[in-house]
Amino acid sequence: MFKKMLKASCLTLGMVLASASASQAATGTVVSESGYAQTRYPIVLVHGFMGFDRILGVDYWYQIPQALRKSGAKVYIAEVSQLNSNSVRGEQLLQQIQAWAAKDGFTKVNLIGHSQGGPTARYVAGVAPKWVASVTTMASPHTISGADAADNVVGDMLSKYPDFTLAMAKMIALLSGRPSNPQDISAFTGNFADELATFNAKFPAGLPSVPCGEGEPVVKGVAYFSASGNRGKTNSWDPSDQIMVDKPDNDGIVPRCSSHLGKVLRDDYPWNHLDEVNQVFGLIGKGAPDPVSFYLQQANRLKLMGL
Repeated sequence: MFKKMLKASCLTLGMVLASASASQAATGTVVSESGYAQTRYPIVLVHGFMGFDRILGVDYWYQIPQALRKSGAKVYIAEVSQLNSNSVRGEQLLQQIQAWAAKDGFTKVNLIGHSQGGPTARYVAGVAPKWVASVTTMASPHTISGADAADNVVGDMLSKYPDFTLAMAKMIALLSGRPSNPQDISAFTGNFADELATFNAKFPAGLPSVPCGEGEPVVKGVAYFSASGNRGKTNSWDPSDQIMVDKPDNDGIVPRCSSHLGKVLRDDYPWNHLDEVNQVFGLIGKGAPDPVSFYLQQANRLKLMGL
């Protein structure tokens, strides 16, 4: 017990020191340099709802894996079901991590999840913490009200167009080279807020104890971080802006406070839900920080923590 407490204390101290260092580059673009993102453990990027690795030469994580690798990180990109529960996606992610580890010999990973990729990563940290050094989530719906869950393009797709949504998920899986990934619209046919509450009861690590607060930064040796944008409309030239909800403290799909998990790095980036992964094709708002820089900064933070 004492060893576990000591390890958690050291990780927490490392997080504070690393955050102070990384905050020097909190805005603007971080210049990629050799070794800047060279974490001890590999980074695994986990896509969200209807996400993918690459389709027709286009990356979901636009320019992000390349920048991380150029700066020294070992990066894997998960490919899980586009349309399924957090638990099913989490099991798929765990199997991929174990397969990569058997091939390449690492013992832990740093998970970075966007949107539903966040709860997917939390599942792995909950059932197999020995494999996880850290979980970083970007604009993930960790807690959400029924109204917020319904009032966005995802809620509309699931409730009003289930057949189209399922067909779209199968098409994305086919185009991304994973046609065997199971797609299940029934995983979302109930009350999404209630389903998330059930998931949170099983996997509470890092969740805030008060609304819009911060959670424990280290649980069972796993460090937890989160960040998000807070604008639905950011660039009139970006076609994806048209499907984003324009509400205060919301990135167009996920409310700002819903994204909080563990140490909240920042929850007011001037990005919408797709800007957060540098989509579409890097069309972010004028004067907004470069999203790629966020991932480089976070990798550097993890590196300084010894993760």
